[in-house]
Amino acid sequence: MRINGDLAASTGPGILALVGIRESDSRAEADYLAEKLVELRIFPDESGKMNLTARDTGAELLLVSQFTLYADCSRGRRPSFDAAARPEKARELYEYLVEKVKEKGLVTRTGIFQAHMDVELVNDGPITLLLEK
Repeated sequence: MRINGDLAASTGPGILALVGIRESDSRAEADYLAEKLVELRIFPDESGKMNLTARDTGAELLLVSQFTLYADCSRGRRPSFDAAARPEKARELYEYLVEKVKEKGLVTRTGIFQAHMDVELVNDGPITLLLEK
């Protein structure tokens, strides 16, 4: 991930999580997501079956705050971001989520909250998931 052309964070094999926080979210949703990110069986075992967790494989995590995930484009031509949490609340829950994931012992890197970031992804296999509580 680059900010103003400078490398701000990178990660090896693992999970890139684009984190959208709704106005209605609380620490309960962050706790749920932290557990899912670490324990979801999405990495291949020796048979190629998705059977291993990030913890099992030593995967790294890159957590990037992304308020635009809650854009509502159902009306008009301009997205509404009313469902997205206000920056103060979003920052608090994002930082809480980061700490909860770090507590689980995995290498965890982050974007910079509210920064314009250029995020590059090499998707190793056809898996992209939406996690919500």
